Amino acid sequence: MTKTIKILTICAGAALPVCAGAQQGDAAYCSTLAQTYEHYVGNGSAHRSQQRNATVDTAITQCRTNSAAAIPVIEKALKDARVDLPPRG
Repeated sequence: MTKTIKILTICAGAALPVCAGAQQGDAAYCSTLAQTYEHYVGNGSAHRSQQRNATVDTAITQCRTNSAAAIPVIEKALKDARVDLPPRG
């Protein structure tokens, strides 16, 4: 039993950096999505400008704290506006 607990503890500790890296990657991708949205969709002077969407504005704000939830919202808004998504990673 003690050996199993030690192994599980080691595995959990080894997984933490991977999870942290994924969160940082999500935050960077979310930021890139937000910039793309602002440039092509949310900018009133852009050629493709559309009415600003409060849901997307909220998602852009969430990029700093909850990027995993914000990413699909911004991706959908870009797809709906027929803007190519930036590469991930």
